[in-house]
Formats: sequence, C-alpha cells, structure tokens
Amino acid sequence: MELIFEISKTGRRAADVPKCDIPEIAIDSLIEKKYLRDDLDLPEVSEIDLVRHYTNLSRRNFGVDLGFYPLGSCTMKYNPKVNETVATFTQFTSLHPYAPDAFAQGNLRLLDETQKHLCDIFGMAHFTLQPAAGAHGELTGIMIIKKYFEQKGENRRFVLIPDTAHGTNPASGALCGFETLTLRSNKEGDVDVLHLESLMTEDVAALMLTNPNTLGLFEKNMEKVAQIVHGKGGLIYGDGANANAFLGKTRPGDLGFDVIQLNLHKTFSTPHGGGGPGSGPVGVSSVLADFLPVPRITKKGGIYGWSYDFPLSIGRVRAFYGNFNVVVKAYAYIRSLGAEGLTRASEMAVLNANYIKEKLKSYYDLPYDRVCMHECVFSGKRQVAESGVHTSDIAKRLIDFGYHPPTIYFPLIVPEALMIEPTETESKETLDAFCEAMMEISREAKENPQRVKDAPLTTPVRRLDEVLAARKPDVVWKK
Repeated sequence: MELIFEISKTGRRAADVPKCDIPEIAIDSLIEKKYLRDDLDLPEVSEIDLVRHYTNLSRRNFGVDLGFYPLGSCTMKYNPKVNETVATFTQFTSLHPYAPDAFAQGNLRLLDETQKHLCDIFGMAHFTLQPAAGAHGELTGIMIIKKYFEQKGENRRFVLIPDTAHGTNPASGALCGFETLTLRSNKEGDVDVLHLESLMTEDVAALMLTNPNTLGLFEKNMEKVAQIVHGKGGLIYGDGANANAFLGKTRPGDLGFDVIQLNLHKTFSTPHGGGGPGSGPVGVSSVLADFLPVPRITKKGGIYGWSYDFPLSIGRVRAFYGNFNVVVKAYAYIRSLGAEGLTRASEMAVLNANYIKEKLKSYYDLPYDRVCMHECVFSGKRQVAESGVHTSDIAKRLIDFGYHPPTIYFPLIVPEALMIEPTETESKETLDAFCEAMMEISREAKENPQRVKDAPLTTPVRRLDEVLAARKPDVVWKK
C-alpha cells in the first residue's frame, strides 16, 4: 500500500470552501514566528483518494472484533456492545462535569452504586473511582499508604515487590518516595515465605502483591503472607488487574488486602488497549478510608452531592471524578451479568487458560505445571535449543495464522516467555484453532526453522529493526 504522500498530486483538494468573509490579516503582522504554511510538506489528494487511503489503513488494524487477541496480562477480551450503547445515552454524554448536583442526580447515583457494587465484589470498605487507569490507581493506593504512616508518625522506607508483579509496581513505589525491594518466588511460583520473613521489618510500609501473579498463579500461601506483613505493622497492596480470574470466588478484602486497585477497562467491559480511556478504582479497608481522594460522593436526605470535607485525604488525583464513560460501561456490565454471571465469567476464564495449557504443554516448555488461573506462561527454551528459533520468531509467525501474538519475554523470571491469556469470551473452537496454529509453528521450528525466523510472511511490512525504531524514531517524511 502506498503512503499518502506517494499518491499526492499538485493541485488536488479534498474539499472546497467558500471564500472567507472576514477581513484577512497577515499572520506575520501579529506574531514574529511564522506558522510555516509554505514550508510544510503536506499531501495534496482528492477526497476519494483520501477516504480510500485511510479506510484501507483502518482495515490493517487488529482488534478483538476481528480475531483472537491472547495478550497475556492485558485481558483483551470481547466486550458486549450493549454496554457501549448504554454509554452513548444522551443523558450521560451531554452532561457537563461541572453541572450543578441537582442536574446530575442520576449520574451521581450510578457512580455511588458502582462503588458499592465494587465494595461487595472485592470485600473492601470503600472505593474511589477517580484514578484514570491501572498504574494511576497503583500510585493512588501507595499515596494512601504513605499518608497513613505519616499520620501515625512512622517514616517507613521500603515497599516489597515480588518478581512476579506487574512492571509498573516499582515505579508507583518510587514515585511516592519509597525504596523498592524485590521479593523472590519459590519453585512453585508463589511468594518465597522465608525470603519474605527476612525482608519484612518495621521499616517496610507495604507488600505490593499481584494476585493472581503474572505467571497466572494464585498465591497459595496468602494467609501466611498476610500474617507476616501485618505482624510487622505493614500493609498489603493488591494489584487487581487480573480480577477476572476470581470474581465471585474469593474477595481480596477477606484475604487480608488493605488496598486494591482495579482495571475497569479490563475486567468490567470497556475495550482495553490503544492508550485508553481507562478507569483504575482503588478500594481500601476501613482504617484507610479517611485518606481516599476528594471529592467524594455523599447522600443526605436522598440527595447526592460532592464533599471535600475530609481533612486527611491525599487530595484530588484527577480532574472531575475519573473517566465517567468507562464507569457507565462497567456499571452496565455488572448489572447485566449479576453475581452469578460474574462468577461464571471467571470460571470460563480459568477453564480456557487451563485448556490451552494442557493442549500445548507437550509442544512448549511449561515452567510451572500447576493449575493456573486466567493465563498460562510457556517458554520457548526448547525451540531455542533445538533450532535457534526464539520466542519473538514464534510470535511473528503467529501473525501469519491470523492471530495477534501473546505477550512475550514477560514475566522476566521465565526465559523466552510466552504469556497467553484467552479470556472468558472465546469459544472452544477458537481455542482449538489457536492451539493448532501453535502446534504447527512448533513443528515448523523443527522441520523448517528458517521459515519461522523469516516470519511474518504475509504482512505488508516484514521484520523491522525494533531496537533502532525504539531508540531513534524517525517520523519525518523524506522525498
């Protein structure tokens, strides 16, 4: 496909507008710096060429509506269109965020009920919907923890982060002024309890625990872990990005978590990926409620409103009250499925991941061969040893079969990692076809390794210099 600059012809226009009826003033007379209108190299194309060019480009985008998207740790699942429809209701989209409370009672009720539903689902005392997405929720949660210890007069310096945690956890801790210490996993993929005991002192503010972790495994020693952390006066922060693995089965608050951040845009329906928008609510236990962001929703005499009257709050962490449109979709998802439906969704997510694990474990190394949760992690070590085919080659070859590659080379504790999350929305037929493609690639790696190393073979662009593209991006068109 040609670049739009390559179909450009001098003098062509996509639209013709009437002559301006406002007196023209030379821009140079208003400001010293020119806008470089004559110097910009802009394409000149007809309207039909413009439409066809961008329509064809759009067809090359890959999304969940087009095919299977098994991106581990990201929950790229199909989302019911009814939730998208509800979010477009005029009553939601046309209300200004600063409208008087009297004009926003329905919307405020939706926010309040969403918070209460999340408290029930996750076993927390209070929730805020203000954070914009997952990492922002992490930061908010750690800010709350820091404020809690400041109010107690304790200057704790460290947070513990397992080597199976999400990659943004260390940044959230560091941004709040904590030093981060890495907590090892044991041979079964759980927290190394002995290592935790050696690190957990009264100088540690919190353990940031992703559960299920990025190996797709649920922490078997959770009660012991909570006992150790709480025994030293520390708190447990839960990364709830993988919540679709346990909805209706267990509640983090009941397991000893003091703070949890969620990803509504992953677990509760909003399409995930492409930079947003997202929503990263934070739930806390009762002892941390005073530190939640403001404003908060209040209800007096049946009337909803906003309140800033929380002197211990960490303050506002985002404009308005988060991404309202995302919350609407999550609310619709929760209400349409109900408790039974949410539980069923988690059961299907776990079933699908274990189905793939069992079908592929004779073709790819499985470092942790135990019942997984929402995702499973393989290793391409065998292919590297046998034929020099790396995980990146396997991922690129998968594109030729019409699938988006899974997450690769993460988590870091698994060499040549292939992290596959099928989610709860895919059918057995889709999973079987995907597994057949993975099996075929495994056979090709033995019989015709060069074919895998040359992949993808069917895409407009083949192998790019990824290191150079990351370090020296060049987006300037050169004739």
